[in-house]
Amino acid sequence: MKFCPRCGTLMAPRRENEQVVYVCPKCGHREGAAGAGDVASRVLVTTIKHSEKEKLVVIESNMEEKLLPKTRIQCPRCSHDEAYYWVVQTRRADEPPTRFYKCTKCGHVWREYD
Repeated sequence: MKFCPRCGTLMAPRRENEQVVYVCPKCGHREGAAGAGDVASRVLVTTIKHSEKEKLVVIESNMEEKLLPKTRIQCPRCSHDEAYYWVVQTRRADEPPTRFYKCTKCGHVWREYD
């Protein structure tokens, strides 16, 4: 691990022109790696891509809706004051979860972030 001398952010190793350099994601500071035996020269980076289908939350039947808890909240579409709700961790684990609501009258679904 290497921290940026300018801002203190954890620097990420990157391969550029057959050399490994540390790059700060916050301020952009660059530094060469210590040597060929450096840990940064052995880093494998993999980016995980999710399809739109994997990001979608679906409630398929009315039976599942009846199992969801209800709360008193106003629907933005029809102004009814009752909705089903559920919570999903849609962002990083250190951020609050997203609350989803489904109106019991018109079926409109919306979300609320903290």
